[in-house]
Amino acid sequence: MNDNLNLLTGALARVREETAKVVIGQDAPVRAALIAILTGQHVLIEGVPGVAKTLLVRTLARAMGCSFARIQFTPDLMPADIIGTNVFNLQRNEFSLVKGPVFSSFLLADEINRAPAKTQSALLQAMQERAVTIDRETFRLPPHFTVFATQNPIEYEGTYPLPEAQKDRFMLKVSMDCPERGEELELARRMLAGESPEAVLERGGVAQVVTQDELAAHCAHLGGVGVRDEIAAYIVDIVRRTRAEQAVLVGAGPRATQALLLSCRVNALLEGRDFVTPDDVKALTAPVLTHRLVLRPEYEIEGLSVPDVVARILREVPVPR
Repeated sequence: MNDNLNLLTGALARVREETAKVVIGQDAPVRAALIAILTGQHVLIEGVPGVAKTLLVRTLARAMGCSFARIQFTPDLMPADIIGTNVFNLQRNEFSLVKGPVFSSFLLADEINRAPAKTQSALLQAMQERAVTIDRETFRLPPHFTVFATQNPIEYEGTYPLPEAQKDRFMLKVSMDCPERGEELELARRMLAGESPEAVLERGGVAQVVTQDELAAHCAHLGGVGVRDEIAAYIVDIVRRTRAEQAVLVGAGPRATQALLLSCRVNALLEGRDFVTPDDVKALTAPVLTHRLVLRPEYEIEGLSVPDVVARILREVPVPR
């Protein structure tokens, strides 16, 4: 592994150490968040209230020296509440831009499916181009702009399903489950000792590991992680297989292939390697594909689920040696 990749691997390890001071457990969501940040993509987090979704993003922002903003999506939320609007200034006798929370590095879109499609679509340009258009003028967003959108998996009353075009903008979908008994007991002990995660974060218990300039430099070296032609072909075969599955109405598109390739590179670094293996592909296939597939209704009625289909594809596609 070359020096640049060693520096990146070390920085990722330190970020995870700082995050662990506040977020107990939750290795998969932390890993998914780091993958999205380093690849310039976005992540969809599904979990019940109180499992530290907001805390995770705030902690990562502190450790990586990035700005943080949170939007609580509600049915009456308007696009201008997200991207901002021009307001007339009586003193200057002119319009001035009041920027919305989208002008931040890490944006937590809390319960994104509670807003109607018109409001959800306000994020599409930002997620794809890192820019927003207000009154026919385009403004650039921070270079590390990342959307962390959350959904409640059990409460669907009063929600609006995400359009397929928007779900495809998310590189990964990851579930944030309740902690194990030992982890929850550790959380209880910290609370009793006045060392709750929120208290640790508020008093500066999480150190900044990298600056934004260093983060940009690190991201530029991801190309040093090797991907053999056989691994690339394996990824392409998996994604293309979703389009041929009889139970699948809408399969994954080429963006899924790119997402799986990029995410495997970062996962290899998190494992301390400078090359991608089939295990990286297997570990990330479900997070990359699950939210992109739509099953035919007759198969859903029979009890088949998207994770079942993804697991079957992984079993049937030949693994390169």
